[in-house]
Parts: sequence; C-alpha cells; structure tokens
Amino acid sequence: MEKEKLQALLHDMSLEEKIMQLVQLPGQTFEESAALTGLADMDKAGKMKTLAGSVLGLHGADKIKEIQKTYMDNHPHNIPLLFMLDVIHGHDTVFPCPLAQGATFDPEVAEKGAAVQAKEASADGVQVTFSPMADLVRDARWGRVVESTGEDPYLNGLMTAAMVRGYQGSDIKDKDHVAACVKHFAAYGAAEAGRDYNTCEISEHTLRDQYLQGYRAPIAQGARLVMTSFNTLNGVPSSGNKWLMRDILRDEMGFEGVLISDWGAIMEMVNWGFAEDLKAAAAMAMEAGVDIDMCTEAYSDNLEALVKEGKLKEDLLDEAVMRVLELKNDLGLFEDPYHGASEERYKEITLSKESRDLARDAVRKSLVLLENKNGVLPLNSKKIALIGPYVDEKKTHSAWAITCNDDNNITMRMAFEEEFAGSDVQVKYANGCTLVDNDCDLGFMKFHSDTFEEDNEKLLAEALEVSDECDTIIMCLGESLMQSGESTSRADIRLPKVQRDLYNKVKEKGKKLITLIFTGRPLDLEDIPQTSDALMIVWRPGTESGHGITDVLTGKFSPQGKLSMSFPWLVGQEPLYYNRFNTGRPKPAEGNTIFTSRYLDCPNEARYPFGYGLTYSDFEISKVKLSSDKMHKHDCGTTLDKNRKSDCNLNETIKALVTVKNTGSVAATQTLQLYIRDMAGSTVRPIKELKGFKKVSLQAGESAEVSFEITEEMLRFWTASNKFESEPGKFKVFIGFDSATDNEAEFELI
Repeated sequence: MEKEKLQALLHDMSLEEKIMQLVQLPGQTFEESAALTGLADMDKAGKMKTLAGSVLGLHGADKIKEIQKTYMDNHPHNIPLLFMLDVIHGHDTVFPCPLAQGATFDPEVAEKGAAVQAKEASADGVQVTFSPMADLVRDARWGRVVESTGEDPYLNGLMTAAMVRGYQGSDIKDKDHVAACVKHFAAYGAAEAGRDYNTCEISEHTLRDQYLQGYRAPIAQGARLVMTSFNTLNGVPSSGNKWLMRDILRDEMGFEGVLISDWGAIMEMVNWGFAEDLKAAAAMAMEAGVDIDMCTEAYSDNLEALVKEGKLKEDLLDEAVMRVLELKNDLGLFEDPYHGASEERYKEITLSKESRDLARDAVRKSLVLLENKNGVLPLNSKKIALIGPYVDEKKTHSAWAITCNDDNNITMRMAFEEEFAGSDVQVKYANGCTLVDNDCDLGFMKFHSDTFEEDNEKLLAEALEVSDECDTIIMCLGESLMQSGESTSRADIRLPKVQRDLYNKVKEKGKKLITLIFTGRPLDLEDIPQTSDALMIVWRPGTESGHGITDVLTGKFSPQGKLSMSFPWLVGQEPLYYNRFNTGRPKPAEGNTIFTSRYLDCPNEARYPFGYGLTYSDFEISKVKLSSDKMHKHDCGTTLDKNRKSDCNLNETIKALVTVKNTGSVAATQTLQLYIRDMAGSTVRPIKELKGFKKVSLQAGESAEVSFEITEEMLRFWTASNKFESEPGKFKVFIGFDSATDNEAEFELI
C-alpha cells in the first residue's frame, strides 16, 4: 500500500481503532494452549480482540489464517492482525543458544541460523520475532545471559546484526523472512545482583561506552522493532524514559521502527513507584514513544480519556499508529495477510536436512574445550562409558526455544549408537542420577520425588557398574533446561549436588575422565577442571546436540569455540568481565599484594577468561609487529548512527602482524583476537577491548601471517566531553588466542 493510502486509512480510523492498534493481546485470548503470557483479565481481553493490533504467542499456519480471516472480516477497516512470537534460537530446528552462538566468534553462523528460524516460523504463521537480545551480560547469576551473545560489546554488535540480516533478509515482505525486534532497551544485562527485573545503576558514560554498543549495530542493520527493558535505569523505568527512547534511540540512533514494551512493563511503572496509576503510566509511555503496550490495559483503558482531556496530543497517538501500520504494510500484510503462511509449505521445509546440517555445524563450532590433558581427546578408546543425566536427556535446548519438540533432539546416546554401530568400540550407558536435586526450584515448578534417595542410589549403582567395564568415561552433566532463562537468577551457580556427588564417586574409579557441561551460563565448576582429563562446555546445543558433540569428541571436527563469557572461580567474583578498569591499586602479578585491589580467598582473574578455548592442536604466535609506531589523526569530523557519514580517508591506518604456526599433529582452526588498550584517556579506559578477530585454519606444521588493520575509528570512545571520538596518546595492541594474552606492541596517536 502506498504511503498516501496509509495516511488516508489513518485519518479515517476512529479514535478507538487507533488506540487498539497499539494494544497487543496474549495468545490465550484466541487459543488457550498458546505460549504462556497474558493479561490478568482474560474476559476483558476477549472483548478487545476484535480491534487489538497484534497478538503474541501463537503459531500454526492454518490456525493463524483462520484467526486472521475472522479478525479482518470483523474489523471496520479490514486491517490485518500482526502475529509475534519468541523465536530466539530456533523454531523447529533449534540452533545452539545465543550465548553458545557468541562462542563461535562467527557472525555467519548466527545469520544462517536466524534465516532458518525465520523461514520455518514464517511458514508457521509468525511475522515478528522477539530477537535478537543485544544486552551486554557480565553477571552469570542472571539467568537471561543464555539469550545474549556475551560480555563483549563489539562481539555482541556483530552477532546481533548478523541475526537481523538472517531474520529479515533483504526485504521483510519476502515470505521466508520475519521482522526482528532488538531487545531489551536498555542495559537490562546490568540488573543489580544479577536478579531479574531489578534496577540498573550505571553512569551515562558507561551506558554509552559499553552497554549501548550492542544495540547500535542491529538497529543500524535495519531491525524493524525494538523492545523496552523491564529495569529502571538510574531510577527511571525504561518504558517511561523519554530521554532514553526519544533522545537516544530515535534521535541519536535514528531508529524509525516500532517500539514495543516488554510484557507488562508499562503497568509495572506503578509498582516501581514511578507512575501513580495505570493512566499516568500510559501517558508516560506514550510521551516516551512506546508504540505498543504488551499485554496490559494501560493503553486500551486510558488513552482515549487522555486524548479527550487534552493530556495527550492525538498527533502523538497518530505517529505511533502510523509506525504500526507501516510495519504491517512493509510485511505485505495488506496484500497477503498471512505472509505466506502455509501448512503444506511448513511441513515441507521444517527440520529439513539442510537446516539440520546447519544446526549440527553450529553446535560443532560453539563447543569450547577448556582442558585436554595428555591429548585424551579426540577419543581413542575401545571401551567407553557415557554416564550422567544428559546421556538420554532430550531437553538440550534452552527454555527460550518455546516451540521446540523434544522428540526432534538428538541425545548423546542416540548419536553414539549411530556413530559406533557395527564397530569394535563398546559403549555402555548409565544416567547415574536425576538431573536436579530434590525440591529444586525450577521457576514454574519445584521438582520433588518421594523416592528421590532410593532412585538415585539405584542410578549411582548402575553408573559405577558401567564404570568398571570401560577405560574411558564421558560424564554428561549440566543445568536443567529450566535453570537458565527468564526468572532463573541463581546465587549458587554450581552443578546440582546430586550431579556433583555422582561425579565424585565416578572419578574415584581412576579411569580416563572426559566431562561435558550442558549449560546456559558460566558455572562455578569446583574441582572438575583439575580432576577431569578433558573438559568441554557444550552449552544448550539444541536439535543436533548429540551429533555435533560426537563429531568433536571423535575428532571429525577439531573444537574451535571461544568463551563468550568469562567463567569464575567462585560466584563471589560476579559480575566478572575481561574489559574491566585497572584501578588505582592493581594487584601485581607477583610480590606483595597487601593494600591492592584483590580478594583474600580467590584470584581476581577469571578461571577461564573471555575468548579462551583450546583446539586439538597446538599453536605458536610470534610477537606483534606494527607497520608504524605512529598514527596521525586528521580531524575530518564524524558522527554516529542516523547522521553517520563516511570517515575521512585522510586518517592513517596501522597494520598489526603476527605469524601463527600449527605446531601440533592435526589440522585445526584457531581464532586470533585483536585487543587494544588506550593507555590514558579523559575517562579511565578498560585494560583491553576486543577490536577484531580472524579465524585461521592450518594443517599440522603449517604457518601463516595474519594481519589486522587498526583504524582511528577503532580508538574512539565516549570521552569526558560526552563525544564519541579518539584522543591523542599511547595505545597498546594485543594479539593472541584469548583476552588474557600479553603479546603486545605499542603505538601513538598524534
């Protein structure tokens, strides 16, 4: 539909019609079995459904087509309904969770995965996905770290922008694509104490310099929606934060799409003590520029009165409605209200071999090998035991793969039986224990069994018997599906005690011990790294979990994943991240540490830092060589976001070079990482910041020269004058295999 016709449609709509375009209803309004979320007053929601502009939580092509037809037939202007769903890391074909995708250090993996998700979801009737999550995450206690790609702003930006490209393609009108929604704006990952829905207190400088970076890239990529965050930011709830939503998001970042609240976030401004009542909250949200109220009565019950009382300009209402209509129009819904949804097409494309192959490859690339003593991996054994609750566990996705059918997931047992069928390798299996402890709080429920002790004694006995019959044990341990995700904040980030007890009993057998950890967050691994011969983080790997992990264990694929979040020694280190400040009293590497910034009972550094991960080979890296030790800055003038223009080409660049050699006996891929430190700035700068990375695949004994180009733009930050610019001075360049590298060189910007 042409813009003039959209304008004419808007002007012909009644005030009630306009308001209801800004109301999103839960799927239960239309179907009881829809994804869980919704209004408290479902009777009222039922009356609203004839005019509400969007719905979340529904999928199923035939069902959605029927709902859409009925809705449009009854709507005064035949405006189509918009269908949204949380398609976070898979619809039917489930890819590794976003935190695992971050560990690939490969934006192409994220883009291809998002494209598969979009194709399956769109055929199933979905038009908008609430993804990607661009929140910077630094606290493993927060359960929603599973939805982020990690603790680094630069990596987050690359990965989330790639997801937007995958979801939206070149045109969201295309039936194989959906509109993407960047969330949660802003700084939700800084929730105090790692507790969900909590407040965030960070300076404007830190907000701009660190937390907003991850949102800028996917917004610049053209994401069509942004979602407000649940938290307050420096005392102001995001859904009522006019400065954040209008000045930063719309004016500075140039976002012109639809801004939607998170579920109930407008209403929650009353609970925060920011709005006196729901009417006041509605006015604040509209003034802040929130276009859609997700699943509350804030807009539906109050906007009409606010307009008629002169407390809200109808022009402001019209702006929001037009953005919603434009999104529907860009999706092609006025011509095809179903956006290509088709039960036949859905059955044809979902869980295709191509999609499964992509998911399998994503699993392989996301696995992070933390320990491999004496080359115990890849497997070289004829008698293997798989022990642990993840041997047969099909729930290998995350809690945010809400449409996943567990029956499609490949377990470790299934993959091993397939891999070693007809061979002379003997494999035994035992679950060993329950997945969680008795009376464990899983958010929506508590796990309880009256026969817990009896059941676990039997499971342990089976595991110990199997251990005696093998020479290599693979422990398959980890969090439950429901122990990571929304509303799963944890003060204790260790494995369940029942699993720790199993591990301790099995390790007493003295066999070769390989430990796999299924998790949606960094964990306190206690003594597992010291007592395991090999240790691998396999995350929440999804549909092709068993196949992808087995490919790596057997050596068909050398691991190449790198940690996207630092793993602590103890939970007391959280929040924990590599790009921290040095402090005025940094702890020395050796010598007297009294009166320095330190713990008495724990190292300052991570147990395994951001960017860490082993391969099946060994690599050497030369010292960093720079093409020049000086870079001249020419003040050409640059701006950010919507006013961005090409940087002046007068600015010089420096090449940073290293030679990398595979000194091992097998081919492998290593990820070289470039970090830069600004040695003195108008505000304190982090000790390192990731500015680039490159994957290098080398045969045994092969060498390669790898270069990075350092530009003036890479040296910019939010200065004390609140400008995004570089400052003259000295800089250190680090190139290595993880964020702890000390392989450095120095140059000066003049």
